[in-house]
Amino acid sequence: MNAMRALRAGVALLAACAIGAAPLVRNESSRSKGGFTIASAPYAFSFPRDHAAHDGYQSEWWYYTGHLHTREGRTFGYELTFFRIGLHPGDPKLAKTASRWRGNQLFPAHFALTDERDGKFEHFEKFSREALGAGSASESHLDVRVDDWHLEGTPVMHMHAHVPNGDTIDLAQTAQKKPAIHGHDGISKKAACASCASHYYSLTRLATAGTLRYGGATYHVDGLSWMDHEYGSDELQSNQAGWDWFAIQLDDKRELMLYRLRQKDGSPTPQSSGSIVNADGSVTYIPLSAFSTEVTGSWKSPHTGGTYPSGWRVKVPQANVDITLAPTVRDQELPNTTGNVSYWEGSVVATDAAGKRVGVGYVELTGYAGSISL
Repeated sequence: MNAMRALRAGVALLAACAIGAAPLVRNESSRSKGGFTIASAPYAFSFPRDHAAHDGYQSEWWYYTGHLHTREGRTFGYELTFFRIGLHPGDPKLAKTASRWRGNQLFPAHFALTDERDGKFEHFEKFSREALGAGSASESHLDVRVDDWHLEGTPVMHMHAHVPNGDTIDLAQTAQKKPAIHGHDGISKKAACASCASHYYSLTRLATAGTLRYGGATYHVDGLSWMDHEYGSDELQSNQAGWDWFAIQLDDKRELMLYRLRQKDGSPTPQSSGSIVNADGSVTYIPLSAFSTEVTGSWKSPHTGGTYPSGWRVKVPQANVDITLAPTVRDQELPNTTGNVSYWEGSVVATDAAGKRVGVGYVELTGYAGSISL
């Protein structure tokens, strides 16, 4: 999700900003939403195939967040996300003789960097159509491209993004754990209706290495990243205003994913949930009743006027988790992205009751600078 990302699907799908879709594949029912395949159980993931695109679903995204360290001791957070949005269900693949101006997919992408030493945050976006090959996502293997930004390869995943001010990331990602499947029976529920779900998995501990060009200097970096891949066709509903999504990598080699969907009346959506990924890679499902995310502060955006939570106490008693999350930089808002959607997504540090650092993570907040409307 990071949202969850399915929730993210709300961000990109709707506004061509964030959140995803899914595949025409095994164990799918014939049910559809407006002609698109909906995420339904049971669904059996198959890797590496399911790292690729699933054009039968309306929305899909590959969502990377992580923490980079330079040899000089500097630290950076980063986000790089590729979205795929289907425009018309069931359209056949274009013939080789068809006009290259035709296309059935949209491909937004977001890139953000957090300079944790100097307290700076920058973000960029691209938006391409399938036409003329400007945007693409392979259905057979991991290969996603939005203009000159790209993501490709398994088992080592390579990514590249370059922005007008010269800042660039070239990173290689290697999974240290198997994919963590969220939800039950291959689906992650977002509301009560039968179609309100996505197929959602994460690579929660990616060893990361490569180069970062920032501020005119080139750094060799290594670090730890998290990838969410999610796809579906009917995740969010009109009575939902947004969500809070947490992805935490604990120093004890466990990871925690939580998402709390918010109704427009302020109450949580009962289907909100999460997962604990244990050190051995096994996944424990966490219902809404088994975790809490208490807000400890707030931040008002000078860009949009929205007031966001800023700081949290997160408790999952069954996993003996009681931690505090603090943003490394307060202003990590992506304001007025494509579709006029604004959201906060940023790097955080986790500490225990004694104030000792116990992990790092990313938090995504939507619906605080205007509801996410689908």
